[in-house]
Order: sequence, then structure tokens, then C-alpha cells
Amino acid sequence: MILPLFPLQSVFFPGESVPLHIFEQRYKELITDCRREAQTFGIPVYIQNTIAFGTEVQLKDIVNTYADGSMDVVCVARQVFRVVRFQPVLEGKLYPGGEVRFIDSVNDATPGQTEAVFEACRELYELMDVSFGPVRRELFNSFTLAHKMGLSFEQEYQLLQIPNESARLEFLLNHLGETSRVLRQLNETRERIEMNGHFRNFDPLDFKDIEPE
Repeated sequence: MILPLFPLQSVFFPGESVPLHIFEQRYKELITDCRREAQTFGIPVYIQNTIAFGTEVQLKDIVNTYADGSMDVVCVARQVFRVVRFQPVLEGKLYPGGEVRFIDSVNDATPGQTEAVFEACRELYELMDVSFGPVRRELFNSFTLAHKMGLSFEQEYQLLQIPNESARLEFLLNHLGETSRVLRQLNETRERIEMNGHFRNFDPLDFKDIEPE
């Protein structure tokens, strides 16, 4: 399938809302074409000077249009794709495009896996003293809070490429476990630092039972 493409150094996951500010002429044309033809476009991830995977998005609304023609738009992310062939400029257009192949998402997760990630995420938020809710358990999946789990850009890109929900949840569970472990250590260190310098009661040692070497 040939898609218009809007490469960005960002990762968008299926189901999320994608706000974009459009100011370049080529992408203003892309948005105009997609709106007129009810066509989707793709946002491939630009990473390490390559374009290989991305997410198809559908234009939902043009929120603002400015005097210079720039726009604030909201899109909805749909499917993950792999770029088969990239064209810097589509024929007869100003914007890039390319042939893409959609990656089927396999929903093979067990309820126990989803619950484990949900609880691990809740624990991470409690350690950070950040509000977790509201998150509906029945709608929770690997992409729901992917941007809010402390993943690096590279880790988000790696997650995007995993086709199986069970493998994505396992990836997140490992990350959450390690992140929580580090935070607990930091909290313990902070508590030790805060304790130093305070007046405390110590039980004096009884030296009479200590034999010199």
C-alpha cells in the first residue's frame, strides 16, 4: 500500500490521539489532500538516520488554521507498519510517501499478564508519588500508558515493533520491575541521607564483655 508519509522523531502507538502543528508547505498540502480524500497517512519514526517502522494515522479534526496557512490538527493512530520503500517526494506532490506493509497485532495476552503489568505500573506511580488514575482495567493494554512508564525513545520504538501483545506486556513488565527496583534504592538512599545529622537515641555499647585482641 502507498501512503503519504510525515516522518517524525516521535513514536505514536495505536489508539492514541496525535496532536500536530503543521507549518511546512509540503505537509500543509498533505493534510489538505488527506482531508479532501478522506485518506490516512503514515508517521514513520526517524531514528538513527533511518526510517523503517511507523504508525498509520487518520485525520480527526483541524482545530486551528492560522493566517500563514499553518494548522493545529488532531489525528488518531491506527496500525503499525513497516516501510518497504521510501520516496522523498511522491509524484505530483510536495510531500514524501512510500510503500508500507501493515503489521498484524496478535492479541495473545492472558488476563494474568495484563493484570501484572497494570499492578506494576500502579506500583511505579506510587513510588514516584504520582496519581495513577483514572485507568480502566478492562481497557488497559500494552499501549495505554506506554508514554508514561519512563521508556526511552529507543525503548518506545522497540515496543512499537513487537507484534504480539504477550511479548509487549513482558517487555513492559521487565522495564517496570527494573525501574521500580532502582527507585526503591534511590528512596532508601534519600532516607539514609535525611536521617544523617538528626538527633537519635543510640543504645550505648557495653564494653565489659569485649576482649581485646
